Amino acid sequence: MMAIRCIAKGAFGKHLMMLAMACTAVFSLAGCSTNPATGQSQFTALMSPAQENKVGADEHQNVMKTYGTDNVDPALQSYVGQIGARVSKNTERPDVQYKFYVIDTPMVNAFAIPGGYIYASRGLVALANSESELAGVLAHEVGHITGRHSAERYSRGVLTSLGATALSIALDSQAASQAIGIGSDLYMKSYSRGQESEADALGIRYLYKGGYDPDAMAGFLSNLEAQTSLDQVLAGRGEKTETSDFFSTHPNTAKRVQEARALSASYPQGPDEVDRDRYLKALDGLVYGDSPKQGMVRGRSFYHPGMDFTFQVPAGFRIDNQPAQVVATDKNGTIILFDAAGNPDKLDSASYLSRVWLKGEVPAGGIERLTVNGKPAATTSLPGTINNRSVTVRLVAVEWGPGRIFRFQMAVPAGAPAALIEELQRTTYSLRPMTAQEKRDIKPYRIWIVTAQAGDTAASLGRRMPFDSLQEERFRVLNGLKAGENLVAGRLYKIISTQ
Repeated sequence: MMAIRCIAKGAFGKHLMMLAMACTAVFSLAGCSTNPATGQSQFTALMSPAQENKVGADEHQNVMKTYGTDNVDPALQSYVGQIGARVSKNTERPDVQYKFYVIDTPMVNAFAIPGGYIYASRGLVALANSESELAGVLAHEVGHITGRHSAERYSRGVLTSLGATALSIALDSQAASQAIGIGSDLYMKSYSRGQESEADALGIRYLYKGGYDPDAMAGFLSNLEAQTSLDQVLAGRGEKTETSDFFSTHPNTAKRVQEARALSASYPQGPDEVDRDRYLKALDGLVYGDSPKQGMVRGRSFYHPGMDFTFQVPAGFRIDNQPAQVVATDKNGTIILFDAAGNPDKLDSASYLSRVWLKGEVPAGGIERLTVNGKPAATTSLPGTINNRSVTVRLVAVEWGPGRIFRFQMAVPAGAPAALIEELQRTTYSLRPMTAQEKRDIKPYRIWIVTAQAGDTAASLGRRMPFDSLQEERFRVLNGLKAGENLVAGRLYKIISTQ
């Protein structure tokens, strides 16, 4: 979780809507042109190159405000840029100046925006196991740009509001909708299957031209599927794929992976570069997972040293630290959303809750004042629904400091046991400043590169990592190892540690 609702929205949304309206107006009048990369006809209603550069430059600033590049060593940034330069050197769009960035987020994701801006997350870079695998991801994103897929999505104004709960919650009252539906981050709708296949084909072409192993893209997708399955197990939802951050915007199927392998096999065999060791050495010391700037999850607790607070969720809840909010959920559909909001008028918590958060629509039950560890607070509840199930939405506003409000939003299914209600109340009252000792003790996880010794196993190296479950499974996924695959003495591997 970053600082107070830092994601830019107004100018972004307005600019894109203007573009969408302009494109709609000319779409029926426009002719077609042939894309030099794909050989396919495309509507000329797509952005002009000048528009792509302008939109890309503007949105790059928003990406940097949202994620930034903290916790990414400049040497690693430069290295990733060199990999990107190799796969983008011989594209069919020499007019594009491709720019590559490792952004500071543990999410496993990569995306491109018009103008040649391509981003790979810190989490994705950590999951890759060779230079060629990362090159495959970057080449795929280059394919989206040369295929003009990102420009097409922007031109048509296909936007969706992604928030922790905005996708799954439809509440009965306008006030409740304003309260819960706060996810205002604008992301583009996911690519179509056809666009994904096209970007895969183009990416494999650019991999080959860059001297990399053309099969590396399919190899990384296989690693990603393994990570997604592990995430589902950790979340207590069983084996299920296609739910990672990457797959949420890049649809994936087993058929797509097979097609990528078939495409790569069609290229001549040659000295395809992998560079596993050089890549792993570049990752040594990289922050893994949450960082102090974003706040860190440790078990049932969330700590944010920079903003000086911590709170604890009930047992059985999984915490997801997102850029602008912290979300915790359980198997029964209970949702806890925590975020920070500005309070420039320095309203007391009850006034903020009624006038700002609820826009004057005070629920029939009224607003109750309370104190949370010495901080003035206010709360109220609203009826709502989640996936056609009745819920009670509990809102809590806490005056954390001058001009700052901390907010809890809790959606509790009807018929929830009294014990859960009490636990959620404890979550509210657990919000407090961190102690000096906690600030000294809390450290981010980092990737460290170790050399396997004779007798080392995935289980023994997994036990060196600071996790209380599935240590071997985490080690295998992190290193792209299949079940039962043995370690090779003298070979480099990744482990996670605070030391």
